[in-house]
Amino acid sequence: MTNVAFHSINEYRDIETRNWYKELVEEKGADPSEVMRLIHAKSRDNARTPMQWDDSAQAGFTSGTPWIQVNPNYKQINVAQALADPESIFYYYQKLIQLRKENPIIVYGAYDLILKDHPQIYAFLRTLEDDRLLVILNFSADTPVFELPLEIPLASSALLISNYKVAATDNLRRLTLRPYEARVYRLG
Repeated sequence: MTNVAFHSINEYRDIETRNWYKELVEEKGADPSEVMRLIHAKSRDNARTPMQWDDSAQAGFTSGTPWIQVNPNYKQINVAQALADPESIFYYYQKLIQLRKENPIIVYGAYDLILKDHPQIYAFLRTLEDDRLLVILNFSADTPVFELPLEIPLASSALLISNYKVAATDNLRRLTLRPYEARVYRLG
């Protein structure tokens, strides 16, 4: 589910959000559309809209009237849609959970940050005995280049999970990452 973007402050139920709007708009004269933009990003009500089970009335959450409106995007984003799509976030999370259960290194491995000053890429190694994982995450909508530091030995690599299709010929020493791309490799 995504953050809701209600059109009017009256559609929000969180008292802190409503008071903040009143203070900024009514008391300090801030631009209402700018304040609503901030609310769309930060309101606690983003996490309080009814669960979007399917594309039926009230997103299948209730046959009644919920205390806060259903996110208007429930026709496109809902559990039924996610279960029907083998590439959905639901199934991606299942794979992540399975990897965690099957690989003690994810829980118990030593953590070593690499590229610590990169503004877009968060990358680290996990090491447990002779086992090593490389995690590469692009936290931007840009396409930054990941360069594996030369001091990290790389005899072989096996992709464990990615949120994009990955070519087997990719050079792990230098990768152009796609927007919000995530990859996990086992290094040999």
